[in-house]
Amino acid sequence: MGLLSLGTPLDWHESKKHNEHVRDNGITQLINIFRQHYNRDNDKFLWGDEVEYMLIDLDKQSHTAKLAIDKDYVLDDLNDEAKSLPKAQENNVLFHPEYGRYMIEATPAKPYDGGKLEDYVYVEENMIKRRDLSTDELPPHIKPLTITAFPRMGCGNFTSPPAKPIGPASQSLFLPDEIINRHARFPTLTANIRKRKGHKVAMNLPMYPDKRTKLLDDSIPVNRQLFKSDVEPHIGASKPGHVYMDSMGFGMGSSCLQITMQCENINQARYLYDTLVPVAPILLSLTGAAPIFKGFLVDQDVRWNVICGAVDDRTFIEKAQEPYPNYHLFGGLDINEKENLQVNNHSVNAYGDLQDLYTKDGKPIQTIPKSRYGSVDNYLGDHKFDTSYFKDSFNDLNAPINSKVYKRLLNDKSGQFDKHLANHFAHLFIRDPLVIFSERIDQDNNLSNDHFENLQSTNWQTLRFKPPALYESDADGKVDFTNKPGWRVEFRPMEVQITDFENAAFSSFITLLSRAILKFKPNFYIPLSKVELNMTLAHKVDSVLNDKFWFKSMDSWNIDYHDFTGYDFSWFDRFLMEGNDVLEDGPVYLKGYASSASLAAMNGKTNGAATQAHSGQANGSVAASAKGCEGKTVEDVNDVDDFGIDQRYTLHEIINGDGKFPGLISLIIKLIATELVPESCKHCPDSNCARTLIRLKYYLMLISKRASGEIPTAAHWMRHKVLNNPAYQQDSKVTEEINYELMESVDNLTQMKDKELVTEFFGEVISDYLLRNKAPI
Repeated sequence: MGLLSLGTPLDWHESKKHNEHVRDNGITQLINIFRQHYNRDNDKFLWGDEVEYMLIDLDKQSHTAKLAIDKDYVLDDLNDEAKSLPKAQENNVLFHPEYGRYMIEATPAKPYDGGKLEDYVYVEENMIKRRDLSTDELPPHIKPLTITAFPRMGCGNFTSPPAKPIGPASQSLFLPDEIINRHARFPTLTANIRKRKGHKVAMNLPMYPDKRTKLLDDSIPVNRQLFKSDVEPHIGASKPGHVYMDSMGFGMGSSCLQITMQCENINQARYLYDTLVPVAPILLSLTGAAPIFKGFLVDQDVRWNVICGAVDDRTFIEKAQEPYPNYHLFGGLDINEKENLQVNNHSVNAYGDLQDLYTKDGKPIQTIPKSRYGSVDNYLGDHKFDTSYFKDSFNDLNAPINSKVYKRLLNDKSGQFDKHLANHFAHLFIRDPLVIFSERIDQDNNLSNDHFENLQSTNWQTLRFKPPALYESDADGKVDFTNKPGWRVEFRPMEVQITDFENAAFSSFITLLSRAILKFKPNFYIPLSKVELNMTLAHKVDSVLNDKFWFKSMDSWNIDYHDFTGYDFSWFDRFLMEGNDVLEDGPVYLKGYASSASLAAMNGKTNGAATQAHSGQANGSVAASAKGCEGKTVEDVNDVDDFGIDQRYTLHEIINGDGKFPGLISLIIKLIATELVPESCKHCPDSNCARTLIRLKYYLMLISKRASGEIPTAAHWMRHKVLNNPAYQQDSKVTEEINYELMESVDNLTQMKDKELVTEFFGEVISDYLLRNKAPI
């Protein structure tokens, strides 16, 4: 979350009068951004990460773990020059507010250099400093933990100090408004989503079925009459067999790990954005860390669809759903009333507009398939890069667009918006601004981009294409772009991990993969409809083990797999240990292998062995679900499409390769070997460079072993902990005592305190290394 505007946020009923003003001026600002930056080139590859923490009150005497909602002063202190800001700056760390009052976000103060090998390990050192700095500001019993979703959020007395769910912003039956950040933007955002929608948000997650599971959410109050909306779960908002949640806090109050990368120019950024789109659900599955919501084990592993529901501001008409009894079809839209209007009794044009339905400011009312938080709906196209893999048929979701915006961008005299870019931004601008500050209604469109960012930053997709900001020119009309962010791509689907080692590993992995993509230029394009299937698959319990994902057929990546032979984990040893590269006839030599069979032998694992190893870590009903890679799908589709261009692969195959074709890790290892290792670094196992390479090797090993199933995802581990807790009643419920023990284990794991716990989580090979090398260089 970036800097927050100061001023007076407008209530929805007032702000909606300015919606078209914000859209019109936002597009003017976008056009001005393109005119200023379109030809910008040769920017360095820089990158940064964002980690979100939850402040957990871990009370060892009462055996409770609660969200600390009164320690948000820590953010003020860490940003106060008279207090702890100098210490944070000295350690290259910045702290930012997030949606939850119990949350803090931390980033590096300066971006990392993508050309420096050591920065891919320094990220972990920086993360360790962030946690240490925030810990120093807090009482000993308040722990800044990196968990994706607090297991008992919404369960009775789950905050410290206690607060009741009686707040007017969310009107939640479960969450008090006191959990929301005090800045006026956040409660206004919460209330405005509800007011625009005309009813509360509603998320329903399937319960994890166990022997004594009632398949009934018995936490829903029956007779509360505080707000009109209290009746909603009883008239259609909640579903049998599901955990019902009714507030933005359940989604935006969860934590994630995000990576932003700067490309050298707009065309490179477009290609990288597109190529990472099919990778997003793969990383969502691999980082799965959210098997518990509102005190229930749920039948999924990730938080993504919860956040989608949490900020879903669509009205019933926009969702093409019949309203609840006595609720308005148009919600809080500013419309001229029409009699006898029903869902699905009007046609839809090519832009997704419902025929002859408009808000008072003239914007067409549309059927909108998704929340404003969701997966990518449109590729940007790579035809101006030197790959030209993209085909119009890949954009097969028919996402609605703002036709006025689309035509304006296409007709702009600069000619800088081709149809794919125009389509991308026109899709984002189907939305209404959610928070408008009265002091920021009128802006200088040559210097400000606030109106554009109002909509750009509240379209939360798996990737975000980030144009630069507007900058003031000098007397000659020129702008010095030095140290000013350029064209960036933000990778957003990953769940935050428990330890700094994991978060550093996934941060480095996705950044190194991005560098490898730009170097080797693979073709990963598949139709977006298949990416959508993959997003659904990624939610499933143990999808890493059980499911196959659509991906570009490995023989259609447009790279020669022979060029990647030998770039596996043994490369690190061959590179660092003198003597390995002088062998001529063995399986190991510096530039590759004699055969793919020896490559498999050096890796020392097969699909079956890996899956068995993972399955053996669980028992009970989890073990029953981990039956190996059987290719269960969301839809009844074949493993290969009609043209043989896309196939369905296990994550093990995508990440680690299939013995013949390289996986993603081979691309990364070759990038490290050919682009990042300094000439001076070779055969020096005790040097700083060698220690950096070894750390990177274990980062990649973590991803590899998660993908193969040799070690569990955080979601699998947490579910296993609950199912095997002696206090668990086989009823899918996570009690206060179980939650405390789980959070205590998370805290111990974070600090690498317990050897048995670390080994259980990371496996013997990685845990042995970590326990001997707890911090990077």
